[in-house]
Amino acid sequence: MKRRSFLKGSSLIAVPSILGGVPVSSIAKSSLSAMINGDSDRVLVLIQLNGGNDGLAMVIPRDQQDNLAVVRENIFIPETEFRNITDTVALHPSLQGMEELYNNSKLKIVQSVGYPDQNRSHFRSMDIWHTASDADEFIPTGWVGRYLSKNFPEFPIGFPNDDCPDPFAITLGSVVSETCQGESGNFSLAIVDPANLSQLNTPIANELAAGCGAENLDFILSSIGQTNEYGTVIRSAYEQGNNLSTKYSETDELAQKLKTVARLISGGLQSKIYVVSIGGFDTHAAQVVLGQPTIGVHADLLSSLSDSICAFQDDLKLMDLEQRVLGMTYSEFGRRIRSNDSQGTDHGTAAPLMLFGSCVTAGIVGDNPEIDRQVGQNEGVPMQHDFRSVYGSVLMDWFGAAEEDVLALFDHDFQYINMVMGCESSASEDIDGAQLALEVYPNPMSQSFRLSFASTGATVRIDLYDSIGGLVQTVCNRRLGVGTHELNIASHHLVSGPYFIRVQEGTKQKTVRIVKH
Repeated sequence: MKRRSFLKGSSLIAVPSILGGVPVSSIAKSSLSAMINGDSDRVLVLIQLNGGNDGLAMVIPRDQQDNLAVVRENIFIPETEFRNITDTVALHPSLQGMEELYNNSKLKIVQSVGYPDQNRSHFRSMDIWHTASDADEFIPTGWVGRYLSKNFPEFPIGFPNDDCPDPFAITLGSVVSETCQGESGNFSLAIVDPANLSQLNTPIANELAAGCGAENLDFILSSIGQTNEYGTVIRSAYEQGNNLSTKYSETDELAQKLKTVARLISGGLQSKIYVVSIGGFDTHAAQVVLGQPTIGVHADLLSSLSDSICAFQDDLKLMDLEQRVLGMTYSEFGRRIRSNDSQGTDHGTAAPLMLFGSCVTAGIVGDNPEIDRQVGQNEGVPMQHDFRSVYGSVLMDWFGAAEEDVLALFDHDFQYINMVMGCESSASEDIDGAQLALEVYPNPMSQSFRLSFASTGATVRIDLYDSIGGLVQTVCNRRLGVGTHELNIASHHLVSGPYFIRVQEGTKQKTVRIVKH
């Protein structure tokens, strides 16, 4: 029996997250049980932007406007329409709600998030984001599911139980999120309408139980029983829950999903992960209305995202739940720097990622991307931050995961980013601790170029990428000692064109665009 194929047509979709025997047994509490079972009441809400969000239009580099006006002439947003949040950064004019959150120290922006060897296929790239794999690696488990499997290896057998009566995670939609796929089942439960959950009929007599197909039949029967148990607690939480904000749009799908999340949290559901999504970000054409760059498909999507999150945050505040919830947006990739001839943008590389809530270290991490007037048609925004560093830092800061567990989970050069400082900050601030002083010369270069930077003695990783995010060479990945270092890097073998050099040390990094003659 394949995943997601055994139950259809119900407002509650049961998946391999609920396989196994009759849910009567109880397991010993693990190191993660405090996160799951209510001893810790923190919740993470993941918002997936399907299609590839244009980060340059969402988080606008004010210091690159002259060049953006050249390479994005037909979709260029005039500076008079910006929502300025710092001297060098602005938000799209549709992001009024996000501007409000930023001004109230409830928004964190991580610049240029991606991964090496960027894949520009929607399906493959989202699979990489779900599983936290390398670009050339295929992993059958999601990053959340893998972490939960480590702490609850028995799952799904014996769940729900007295220690874990509620679903570990909830997906708002008809299909569970691959993010929560564990070793033996998916830890999330997909729901469409928690107000209309019906009990599934369970066969009473089953003569086939010991015959052909018995294993598949047992799978179905066990799943039905667990689905009904989870459905009962979800329905109860929804009935006991509440919404107080009047800001939710009654016609916006994302707003209604987040409204449901808030109601389930307020109703006492102990699920700690919620996954919601909004589609439509694949804006190859008509991203803006011709001659009116502040309106159009992308503006409408950003308005939905911003207004829905603002309403959700307002609801949590009114219900005194704000300090329990951290939210995060992500998309499979950004768009290319240069616009196309159809008032749109094509599949690109990195893009900004947003975290929101009253407990975030509010501000901006990283530099504005550098825009060159001669940028090629295929060039995307280069990666500054690996998305797995964001995931791991959230697990550490929000759920108290041990660093060694995070390193084992992602198996890459993890770089910690401070996400949560407290829940009572009073003003937004620019977070510049993740930046690194770096000089690259000559630029443009020919046969070689030199790097100059100061090291604190931590391990230094230096990578060279091509214009579409492909890893060309790892120049260095070792400790260089305390002090200023100059490295000469040969480039005679490189073909002419733009490249990006990224230097990482500890929590600091810097990405610089260089050009080979």
